[in-house]
Amino acid sequence: MENTTGLRENKKLRTRHRLAATALELFLERGFDAVSVADVAAAAEVSKPTLFRYFPSKEDLILDRFADHQDEAARVVRDREGGQTPVGALHAHFLAALAERNPITGLCDHPNVLAFQGLLYSTASLESRMAHYTTREVELLAEVLEAESVAPLAARLAATHLVAVRQGLGRANWTRVASGVSADDAHAAAVNEADQAFGMLAEGLDTTLSRRS
Repeated sequence: MENTTGLRENKKLRTRHRLAATALELFLERGFDAVSVADVAAAAEVSKPTLFRYFPSKEDLILDRFADHQDEAARVVRDREGGQTPVGALHAHFLAALAERNPITGLCDHPNVLAFQGLLYSTASLESRMAHYTTREVELLAEVLEAESVAPLAARLAATHLVAVRQGLGRANWTRVASGVSADDAHAAAVNEADQAFGMLAEGLDTTLSRRS
């Protein structure tokens, strides 16, 4: 029985990945607004109802991958080292991701990543739908801060600022790389901007949020 359940779940996962990959290929080839859900379903050889069982909206065919990162900020803060503040932990994590040219930082010049991010930032409905994922990211981080005895309003405000800085830096990095600057050449500027942005937050939030004991 367990083996049957495992096979079923693996099949669902493969179908999900196939739908997302097919959608991305079509969106990059024709443009997001020029491709319908029916087009994606037909190309992936499934029905529209089947597609909607996996993805609640057309935008989620692209943005669902962000769900894997929604708890990242919360996890980094929750698992931070002793003596670190939440700002310090997220700052250090972002710098490490920059060094790795992690696509989530925007500092990645792989053609596929640039194409995907270009699609995201040039499509109004995708940017609007991103708010759904951002809201959840803020909620998860605020929950961690509240668990450390930060007042609910202060926790949510702090989480909102921290998430906004991560996203703002990512977009600025993508803009620089998309203009033709290599990720390697843009690294120093990206680090400087991250230091400045997190430094601005630290001046205010570090007096409110606790250090890890």
